[in-house]
Amino acid sequence: MKARIPQGMGGAGSMQSMLKQAQKMQEDMAAKQAELEEREYTVQAGGGAVAIQINGKKEITSMQIDPDIVDADDIETLQDILIAGCNEAIKLVEKTAAEEMEKITGAMGSLPGMGGLF
Repeated sequence: MKARIPQGMGGAGSMQSMLKQAQKMQEDMAAKQAELEEREYTVQAGGGAVAIQINGKKEITSMQIDPDIVDADDIETLQDILIAGCNEAIKLVEKTAAEEMEKITGAMGSLPGMGGLF
């Protein structure tokens, strides 16, 4: 008995097409990653008293602190604001990267046979 494979469900052409799509997605992801690493983000904390700039590599590149919030008797508040700002900056970079990559990898569900892999 011969098994019939429905057209588009197998064969070298279909596999080759899937491999090309996967390779294109990999190239797109590498290009997007490079682009994301070059981005700069600015986050404000403490009601705007602190501005933190971070790049896509999660490296803090600059920080501005309003002198009015510097109080020698209350260093803990300044420390809390700096920690909160840095954490928020890192979350922004990670969220943006995840959303951008999802735009690329979200297409994997539409590839035949690849739906549950990603």
